[in-house]
Amino acid sequence: MSDLKADLASLRLNEEPEKSRKGVWILLVVIAIAAGAGALAWRSAGSFSSVEVTAVSPVIEQTGSAAAGTPVLTASGYLVARREAVVSSKIQGRLSQLRVEEGSEVKTGDILARLESPDYEAQLARAHAVLEQSEAALVSADAAIQRAEADLAESKRQLGVNERLSTDKLVPTDTLDATRSKVRMSDAALAQARADRVRAAAMLTQSKADVQLADAQLANTVIRAPFSGTVVKKMAEVGESVAPIPPGVNISTASGAIVALADLATLEMEADVSEANVSRLTDAQPAEITVEAFPDRRYKAVLRQVIPTADRTKATVLTKVTLIEKDKDLKPEMSAKVTFLEPRKAESAATAVPSKPQILVPQAAVVTRDGATKVFEIVGGRASIRPVTTGVTRNDMVVVTDGLAGSEQLVSKPPDTMKDGDKVTIKK
Repeated sequence: MSDLKADLASLRLNEEPEKSRKGVWILLVVIAIAAGAGALAWRSAGSFSSVEVTAVSPVIEQTGSAAAGTPVLTASGYLVARREAVVSSKIQGRLSQLRVEEGSEVKTGDILARLESPDYEAQLARAHAVLEQSEAALVSADAAIQRAEADLAESKRQLGVNERLSTDKLVPTDTLDATRSKVRMSDAALAQARADRVRAAAMLTQSKADVQLADAQLANTVIRAPFSGTVVKKMAEVGESVAPIPPGVNISTASGAIVALADLATLEMEADVSEANVSRLTDAQPAEITVEAFPDRRYKAVLRQVIPTADRTKATVLTKVTLIEKDKDLKPEMSAKVTFLEPRKAESAATAVPSKPQILVPQAAVVTRDGATKVFEIVGGRASIRPVTTGVTRNDMVVVTDGLAGSEQLVSKPPDTMKDGDKVTIKK
């Protein structure tokens, strides 16, 4: 009987492992539900989160009714001297003297430098010696002419005497013929003397030209200021070899030059203006210039010239603006910004044409999305993207010709990730 009970006990199923497996499954289901709820909560939080932005508003402006002095457009550029030159020698040589430094004030004709000149001095001395020889040769030729003229006159006198004696048959015919031959020889000698004088006169002229050439070569060893101005750059030192340089070289790259000279009284600004804005400029348009070195200073200026060609690589047109107010602190090649101002209107209010309003928005609010120009309008706490058509840019403001009414509230500098319908919060 006891053996039968033991066998029946061995056939009984173990319930504990089954319960353990069931608990594990329940735990996994709970974890999965919790993870799903967390993901849903995270997505919900993301969909309801907002982006903090800065709001800006358009500006409505009446075109054509701007008062004189109102900014029209701004451009950047550099200060340059209208009259500047890279000064070099006319001949190649070694610099023996340099009389100026950067900042030296010079006047027209002042000596800037000298080249070594012993060889040119020797050439000039030699030319003077040859000139003296030529002058002496000319004097000798004149004397030879006088002697030949005297010999001819004596030969003619003897011929006359012999002809009279031959008539009386007092001299033989051979003597008469010899006298005639002597006259011809004296005449030829006179012609030769005159030819020698012409040659001597030509040699004298050549000697004078050689003296002038040697003198000019020696003068070329002295480098003088071509105009009054300021030495802005010294480009050689004593002992260096210098040489003539071709025209149109850049001040910073001129090789063989001695100094760069600029007339600071002719200082002006060169600025590139976008092709789209050139039509807003007029002759002698007033302007205001600021330089980065002195941002608190403003200088009155006037538009002098709009260069009659455009730069195709930059789509800009070069303008030249003359400074009316001078300042000794201003230097060539300084970075500057020019603001062109609205000129005075000559027409009266009675004849003025009624103006049309323009809508201007800050440039920071305009973005390019999908190849089109757009803005983000804040409507009901969300960003609504709107396509717009823009015109010219004036002082960081863009003219919007279509797409806005002027009363909208726009997002300034919208992030690249902003989409239509995103929730936004305006910064306080």
